[in-house]
Amino acid sequence: MSEDASFEDGREAPLNLGALDSEDLQVISSLIQDAVLPVSEMSWRPKDRRFALLVNRFRWEDEGRDRHGSERVQSLLVIDHVLRVASQGVNPREKETILALLSISFEPVEDSAGQLQLTLAGDGAIRLDVEALEVTLKDVTRPYRAPSGKAPDHGA
Repeated sequence: MSEDASFEDGREAPLNLGALDSEDLQVISSLIQDAVLPVSEMSWRPKDRRFALLVNRFRWEDEGRDRHGSERVQSLLVIDHVLRVASQGVNPREKETILALLSISFEPVEDSAGQLQLTLAGDGAIRLDVEALEVTLKDVTRPYRAPSGKAPDHGA
């Protein structure tokens, strides 16, 4: 029987990061690269102007991989001030479809408003029109051993 890894094993604290500008967003984007989630773990709350995803993110920041193997952790990715959501290649009715998140980018439009793009593997994308850039990434579980046992590889 295998046990979940602990934060103590990796000697890192859970992440709790925020992004209010494009530079901060690049950090979050690098940390969520290769995160996976079922469609059912996306939530759009128009009244709250909030879009959230519960992702299983690869722990790219983990320097202890040689010691305890590759790990993932469930993390909450929350985007606030969302005015509209559009998607390509994502059917919200297919709840069990697994999506792989590759990156998040921001394109300013005017003042602090703009469009956030979540790029997915397989030509999928989610576009969020936002009034202002405010993104939060927070680890919400203990790390667990990656089912594949290795880091994602995009080929060189």
